[in-house]
Amino acid sequence: MYALYLTALSFFSSFALPQAHEFHLSKTLIEYNEQERALQITMHIFIDDLEEALRQMGHDKLFICTKKEAADAETQMEKYLRKQFQLSVNQRSVEYTFLGKEVSDDLMGVWCYLEVLNIDQLKQLDISNNILLEIYDDQKNVTQIVGPKKREGYFIFQKGQSSDSVNF
Repeated sequence: MYALYLTALSFFSSFALPQAHEFHLSKTLIEYNEQERALQITMHIFIDDLEEALRQMGHDKLFICTKKEAADAETQMEKYLRKQFQLSVNQRSVEYTFLGKEVSDDLMGVWCYLEVLNIDQLKQLDISNNILLEIYDDQKNVTQIVGPKKREGYFIFQKGQSSDSVNF
């Protein structure tokens, strides 16, 4: 019975607190919705890494996606994303709207939702993804693109290679 208790305790305690991760990775999905004429962007970033980047910019104790989250946490996240993640459509710089965020199921990451409206035709997409590259030498930013007619592409951005283009 004691062994069963220890096994159950070990299993459930692994879910109680987020564990430190040994790799530095963000994931981004950029989808072109032809019917809505919009780029819909979903981004996953590890919370501890994002908080470290924001701390180095002078924004400490944001407690992102917790009950103690600072009132300006989302504003600081948005500012950081605007600085580190840019897009151009058909060789014209575009502004995205920060729609919001939510914690990932494992409580280790944050999902950020962005959108660019009024994209009549997507012929070329230029991406600059510098998220966390200033913090970690081994940071990788995997970016998946789903363009017109569901054509897909992938990029892995890292130090020394943080921008690229795709033509449709």
